[in-house]
Amino acid sequence: MAEGTPDRVVAWAREMRAVHARLRAALEACRTGSGTPRADLLLFCHGFCSALGGHHRAEDATLLPAVVAAHPSLAPVVARLEQDHLLVASLLADLEEVLARGGPGEELDRQLAGIAAIMESHFRYEERELLGVLDGLELDADPVAALGPL
Repeated sequence: MAEGTPDRVVAWAREMRAVHARLRAALEACRTGSGTPRADLLLFCHGFCSALGGHHRAEDATLLPAVVAAHPSLAPVVARLEQDHLLVASLLADLEEVLARGGPGEELDRQLAGIAAIMESHFRYEERELLGVLDGLELDADPVAALGPL
């Protein structure tokens, strides 16, 4: 890094990759936890739902507006990401409903598989479209505010 360059200028892409990796691992813990006691599985899944929802809310409130402000041509990309966030929120609400009523394992597995597919597609698109931009984004914000408490 060049002398005098703020660390944050080059850290956002790395931060996003790290958050996505932690969310992928949390989802995998839910998916492979079906053989664990129900209470442990509930903890894994509620934690995952909270983390993924928090990540998207933080992006919507802080990171994505900064991207559009710095790169107005990315407004359609950001709009698609925000639509994905709404879809994922709906899927997470469905998962929470299945958990709350003690739905059967097969239903839980289907819910998690659907979330996994959408989440992975979303993360790949987001990384493909934004990582290069994030490397140069000048955003003076706490990573928790921009990417969620992960």
